[in-house]
Amino acid sequence: MTTDGKSGSLADAAAAASQSRAARLLLDRGASDLPPRPWLKGRQPPSAADLIHHVLWRANGSSRGASVDATDLQAALTLVSAARAELDGLETALLFLSRAEGLTWPQISQSLGLRSAQAAQQRLDRLTTRPKADVAD
Repeated sequence: MTTDGKSGSLADAAAAASQSRAARLLLDRGASDLPPRPWLKGRQPPSAADLIHHVLWRANGSSRGASVDATDLQAALTLVSAARAELDGLETALLFLSRAEGLTWPQISQSLGLRSAQAAQQRLDRLTTRPKADVAD
């Protein structure tokens, strides 16, 4: 959802508030007990992707906690766009690190399963120029 001006800001704020409520609900339903990731500092909360994984794990019967209900599923779905943005950030960081460490575009494209070095470069361009408002779609 790419909108300009005041309505775009309001939509972004509403999406952020909705994602915050969804994360809080899932944390209250057991995700707060997830062990911290060693690369995170302090009491940083789980990522949106971790919260979604937690719901799927509970739905699979792997948890001794409460079973998953529609509220959990709606909360997890609310976090999909945030998880997608997290993954985009991870991919961007990996691409920059790969280039800084000397990997060539052909090596990167092969690792990503792309057909050409140009496709890998275009992927980085898309990731770094993607409007942040699209996260709320």
